[in-house]
Amino acid sequence: MQKRPLTLLTGASRGMGLAMAEQLLQQGHQLITIARQRNAALDALAAQLNVPLQQWQHDLATPAAAAAALRDWLQSQDATQFTSATLINNAGMIPPIAPLAHSDWSAVANGLRVGLEAPMLLTSAFLQASEAWTQPRKVLNISSGLGRRAIASQATYCAAKAGMDIFSASVALDEAAKPHGARICSLAPGVIDTDMQVQLRSSDAGQFPDVERFAQLHATGSLTSPRDAAARVLAWLDRPDFGQAVVADVRQA
Repeated sequence: MQKRPLTLLTGASRGMGLAMAEQLLQQGHQLITIARQRNAALDALAAQLNVPLQQWQHDLATPAAAAAALRDWLQSQDATQFTSATLINNAGMIPPIAPLAHSDWSAVANGLRVGLEAPMLLTSAFLQASEAWTQPRKVLNISSGLGRRAIASQATYCAAKAGMDIFSASVALDEAAKPHGARICSLAPGVIDTDMQVQLRSSDAGQFPDVERFAQLHATGSLTSPRDAAARVLAWLDRPDFGQAVVADVRQA
């Protein structure tokens, strides 16, 4: 059996996540995606390339089931079949755009579950199940500049991404104390032309004071395509110094 790198990726059904999944398959990774929906094009690409792909369907607003499935699957594997193992926590969501005082509480809760609780539980499952592995292990958390610079009417998303940064820093300290600890990075991927950007620039200015700034990013061609953003993120993942800066931005040198 051919040894391959193993990559586990959330939010792979569209946008940058889909582009990352396609590029990982093209690079020969054994890939497991976790998303609410299957993507038929990914199945077709994996078959064409003869690369192993599993698409697990989980709603990360209820993340415990996905984390348990990940832990159990990893524990059942012969680690020697993999050259490395990587978890990419990419899934995220923006609740309806509104000041927190006028936000739907269930939307706030779901946003925090998908954006923060799910990455924490999946990271815990990944690290626990692979703790005895000696191959290189990495956790890449897709963060955002909005976790480092707050804007109005985005308290839930900003809080989730800020939480992702600090939990990554804490986990990195845990792993640094182990002989074969995983390397961790919480990476802001830049401003990408995705459905999330459409949602932001289409908002009511009365609810979202920054709407014009996001509209201008699109109008001036300042958004990175999902394909290019995916390539930049995966290149960062392959850097020999990955994890040296735990909280990073893909636009940094």
